[in-house]
Parts: sequence; C-alpha cells; structure tokens
Amino acid sequence: QVQLVESGGGLVQAGASLRLSCRASGRTSSTNAMGWFRQGPGKERSFVAGITRYGGNIFYADSVNGRFTISRDNAQNTVYLQMNSLIPEDTASYYCAARTTGGILPTPASYDYWGQGTQVTVSS
Repeated sequence: QVQLVESGGGLVQAGASLRLSCRASGRTSSTNAMGWFRQGPGKERSFVAGITRYGGNIFYADSVNGRFTISRDNAQNTVYLQMNSLIPEDTASYYCAARTTGGILPTPASYDYWGQGTQVTVSS
C-alpha cells in the first residue's frame, strides 16, 4: 500500500503562485509514474501534469503548460507542482496520484493510489 498526502493549497489572487507537495509513504518503491489531477465544482477530474519515476518524461495539460511545473524528489518521496500565473479557472481540488506500472497516462482510472486532495482557490 502507498499513502499520498497533499499540501500547499490555499486562497490566492489571480497572478499569484503556489507550490503543492505530495508526500508518499508506505511501499513507495512500488510507485512509478506520478500525476497531478484537479476537479472543479461540477466537473470531472482531469489530468494536470505527470512525471515518470526518474523524471525522464513529463507531460502537461494544454491549459497549464508554460505556467505549471511538476518535479519529484525520490529521496524525499515527494512530488511537487509549482503553479505560477494562476487564474480563476485553476480553482479546483488538486489530487496527487501514483501508478505502480507503466508511464504517464491522463486517465484517472489508470492510477492505483490517490491522495485526499488540497483545495486551490484563485480569486479575480
């Protein structure tokens, strides 16, 4: 089993930055690709960014490409999401997820473990 705990969310104004963290515990050696997803009110959970185990492959959703940066520190069992130039449309609950096999996929059903989420609210 792998446990994921997100932190770093908050209420900010448009144009501000936030850094989300996702710390993994348990059988972290079994995790491969990690992803960030978000879910706004009344919306489906959608892919934001993903990174493979050693950072060799990184993908972003078009809506955040150029503004968000995903990274991971395997020594700390932590994945980060640096979010810059935030806009109100980024308001959502942000979830960290892990796959035990395979690379980055944009579909939530492909991920084996999930965190509880952290809320990001961007005011205009």
